[in-house]
Amino acid sequence: MDKKHILIVDDEQDIRNLLKFNLDNENYKTILVEDGETAISAARKSNPDLIILDLMLPGIQGLDVCRILKNSDDTSNIPILMLTAKGEEVDIVKGLELGADDYVVKPFSVKVLLARVNNILKRKPKPEKDSVLEFDNLIIHPGKHEVNIEGGEKVDLTFSEFKILFVLASHPNWVYTRNQLIDEIRGEDYPVTDRSIDFQIVGLRKKLKKASKYVQTVRGIGYRFLIDD
Repeated sequence: MDKKHILIVDDEQDIRNLLKFNLDNENYKTILVEDGETAISAARKSNPDLIILDLMLPGIQGLDVCRILKNSDDTSNIPILMLTAKGEEVDIVKGLELGADDYVVKPFSVKVLLARVNNILKRKPKPEKDSVLEFDNLIIHPGKHEVNIEGGEKVDLTFSEFKILFVLASHPNWVYTRNQLIDEIRGEDYPVTDRSIDFQIVGLRKKLKKASKYVQTVRGIGYRFLIDD
């Protein structure tokens, strides 16, 4: 099996070397760059399977690198894992809304980072809109707009609750900001705001009972549908 290519973008040599050492040991092939302009060029040239992108870079900042790559047809599908400094919640939200797939906060645990990398690279494509999603004690049928929990009990969800659940469950373990969820629901005759998303989540969890364990809050960022790897 061909090795997965990972582009590492960080201006600190110690971090680049640390990531290279550990990712090489996991049988990945790594490419190292130290600034945003080189990162964009390397991504276009090598088309890596994943980019680990530090947000604090000389020259072109990491958020701008993310925006440029996600807005370009030839690089938009490359997953991006952001490296952020502690307390940069605003930048994390911006990065996720620009299309980044996940993030790790510095200083980070190598084991956690490797788990995030492995998880991103194992993700399946988003299912078709009518595909049934099945988990241990939860079945989501978008075509019927129907949700069943343990024992086959049917759950009565509002349009917005169902839409939020389906969006999150379609990409297990992905982090969605409140604004991303708003964008998914927008267009229907329902007033959606940051605060209403939180209220919808509360109602959704209550109705899902034990299956509510899947809907997890990512503090300061938004929500994700969390399943075991």
